[in-house]
Amino acid sequence: MTLISFVVPAYRVQAYLSECLDSILGQPFDDVEVIGVDDHSPDGSGGILADYAARDHRVHAVRLDDNVGLGPARNVGLDRAGGEYVWFVDGDDWLAPDCLAEVAARLRRTRPDVLVVDHVRVRWDGRTTRSALADAFPTPPGDETFRLAERPEALRLLHTAWNKLVRREFLVDLGLRFEPGWYEDVAFSYPLLLGAERIGVLDRVCLNYRQRRAGAITRTRGDRHFEVFVQWHRVFRWMAERTPPVDGLRPAVFERMIWHYLTVLGNGERIAPELRSAFFDRITADYVRWLPPGGYPAPPGVEGLKHRLVAAGRWRTFSALRAANQAREVAGRHVRWGRPAARRAARLGRDAVLREYYLAELRRPLDPQLAVYAAYWFRGYACNPAAIYEAARRLAPQVRGVWIVRRDRVESLPPGVEYVVAGTRECQRVLARATWLVNNVNFPDFVRKRPGSVHVQTHHGTPVKVMGLDQQRYPVGAVGMDFAKLLRRVDRWDYSVSANSFSTQMWERAYPAAYTTLEVGYPRNDRLVTATDADVREVRARLGLAADARVVLYAPTHREHLPGYRPPFDPELLRDALGPAGVLLMRSHYFAERDRDRDRLPAAAGSSLGSAPGPGPARVLDVSGHDRVEDLYLAADVLVTDYSSAMFDYAVLDRPIVVYAPDWEAYRLARGVYLDLLAEPPGAVTTSFPGLLDLFRSGAVDAEPATAARRRFRERFCALEDGHAAERVVRRVFLGEAG
Repeated sequence: MTLISFVVPAYRVQAYLSECLDSILGQPFDDVEVIGVDDHSPDGSGGILADYAARDHRVHAVRLDDNVGLGPARNVGLDRAGGEYVWFVDGDDWLAPDCLAEVAARLRRTRPDVLVVDHVRVRWDGRTTRSALADAFPTPPGDETFRLAERPEALRLLHTAWNKLVRREFLVDLGLRFEPGWYEDVAFSYPLLLGAERIGVLDRVCLNYRQRRAGAITRTRGDRHFEVFVQWHRVFRWMAERTPPVDGLRPAVFERMIWHYLTVLGNGERIAPELRSAFFDRITADYVRWLPPGGYPAPPGVEGLKHRLVAAGRWRTFSALRAANQAREVAGRHVRWGRPAARRAARLGRDAVLREYYLAELRRPLDPQLAVYAAYWFRGYACNPAAIYEAARRLAPQVRGVWIVRRDRVESLPPGVEYVVAGTRECQRVLARATWLVNNVNFPDFVRKRPGSVHVQTHHGTPVKVMGLDQQRYPVGAVGMDFAKLLRRVDRWDYSVSANSFSTQMWERAYPAAYTTLEVGYPRNDRLVTATDADVREVRARLGLAADARVVLYAPTHREHLPGYRPPFDPELLRDALGPAGVLLMRSHYFAERDRDRDRLPAAAGSSLGSAPGPGPARVLDVSGHDRVEDLYLAADVLVTDYSSAMFDYAVLDRPIVVYAPDWEAYRLARGVYLDLLAEPPGAVTTSFPGLLDLFRSGAVDAEPATAARRRFRERFCALEDGHAAERVVRRVFLGEAG
């Protein structure tokens, strides 16, 4: 018999589910099974479970025909579990590394009915908070097992299912099931502990409890939080019907109930102001209804005062006390932060004048026909915003599109494109009054999200390296990042454009907020889909490339954590390996310009690729300054890259791709990646420059293994690229059509 059955319900957790499953399946202890229950999730959670089940015999995926909720979904998993113990782990949480061996050893030594394990709360900003285990058990109980009457302090541990492993036979004999509705853990955890003969406690952090910034029930306002009363009523009815009776524990359970009610009421993200009085009245009613005959151990101090106010039904006094506490907290923050804010304001010069102009423009109404576009920090006309702009001109001609560009990039704009220069009054005006703002990066921090305005974040690539909040786990790649400001920028988004389900999952993790995802493909790739042979010939002619040339584009990404780093690369040797018809195009990342300015790197070639090819043979061309990278994709017969999102775009063309990753291990560990490119590449792979030369000399670039890898890659990442992505964005965003 399997020792541990994990029951993992999944509903709208696609951004976190793989991390959860990997944390279980990647443990050195493998006497486990995973019952993944897709609770009719509208996102990609079900597909993730199915993929894992196809790859690992320990995973069993169940798809429910209807959304039943967390509790009933757990029951479905429990009914299919075959392990001696069951562990209910939510799909957005994850296990601590190497914890299972110790958990298993404790289970086998002590054979508890319930084993409670420690956990930490992990916020979206990386901060962690310890549990109450050390407070409840200052001296760890070790291998001791006990009944709840012997150690009632166990009631002070968090009343969730996921911090407990339960002996399945005991659970079946107890007849305990999860009830429907919110706060379902209450009516499960307390009867579980009350009914157990042998409770164990493992004082090791085994689970990371994710505190999601968006999408979690605990951060959702609404009247469904009143369901907490129903769940606690079930606990007290269970106690009343229990044989033998558990009256001796009723006072301690009652205290936990009032504590829980007050916790829910005190959380401003759960109970809306207009519902708090009614919620308080329900607490008072339950206080009177369930108060033990001999009273209960009320807490001291302010918490005890709250209990007395509840008992007396004094909502106004309770509310006034709460308001006074909040006012003191706000005053304290002003004392701490007022002076630095004043100093920052004093330092504003010319920018202050522009900001005042911007603020004045905010008082004017939105322009109902104005859309503002930008790309790559105002570097010019490019990427997804450019494709959306072109589609909007065709499909929504009533919308006036204006681009923001740097002064030195004005000449790069196509004829007829209306623009304003970044940092001018005209720029501030359009930023303040635009109804639509479209960008592939974020607009400056001072830009405010106005009611009625629509912000569209198009992004500029499918992520290989970790992004956003995920960078907190890789401090080397997060130097200079202000995550609080990042989240404020993300909160402005109304739409996030995604090229594929993989990107959707990663963006939800990296940028948690309340935006709507438009999983439509990448608008900039429409041109790659619709380009004709004549278009390709025209692009190659403009670049001076012969019709019969074998063109290889080398486009490495930027190592922002290693300024000045150049992958080992000799353009002349690679050119020679291509044969007499070979032409090498070399394109550096757009951050290379910033690096040259900062590090005073030689700029002769306009690239970050080391020694420049210079004015030598025309078979080696530096194309770093070419405005439209899509032209280069169309012109190239083969792409060579490392960790760049270029591979996902180029794969649309179904042409050979080579991953040249000489620093893969260092990059993966220091910068962090979402995708193992060596295991799931888009084509041939090498980690050395001699190996790169051999791939071309041997023909492995075009061989069947590389072609098969590209086919799998395209199926996963390019399925939405049909030439109509920009149109789908325009119809949804500008024309208001349903997705």
